[in-house]
This record gives sequence, structure tokens and C-alpha cells, in this order.
Amino acid sequence: MARPKMLKLPEVLEEIAMSRAAFYRMRARGKGPKLIKLPNGQVRCRRSDLDAWWAQIEQTAA
Repeated sequence: MARPKMLKLPEVLEEIAMSRAAFYRMRARGKGPKLIKLPNGQVRCRRSDLDAWWAQIEQTAA
């Protein structure tokens, strides 16, 4: 079984065109995509979680 595509935080920030500070403020309000903290402390976002988040905010804006 293939592992899901995992994006590093800088890749997520580049795709959504947002600064790290703005991203974490949004996440603090419960509005950001789901993140996963790896055992080594690094943060990742599944491609599928980011796509689902995009779909959710597109519906909200419509």
C-alpha cells in the first residue's frame, strides 16, 4: 500500500500563499488544514487533507 503524499510546511505555505505567522494564527482559530507532527518534531500535511481544506474554504466562499 502506497503512503499518502506528505507536504512539508514550507510547501503548504507556498501553495496557499501565506506567511508562517498568518498560517499559525489561522490554525489557532481552528481554520487551517490538518497537520501531523512527526516523532522527530517536524510537521507535515497530507496532500489529501490540504485538498479537503481547499474544497471546504471554496464552499464557504461561494
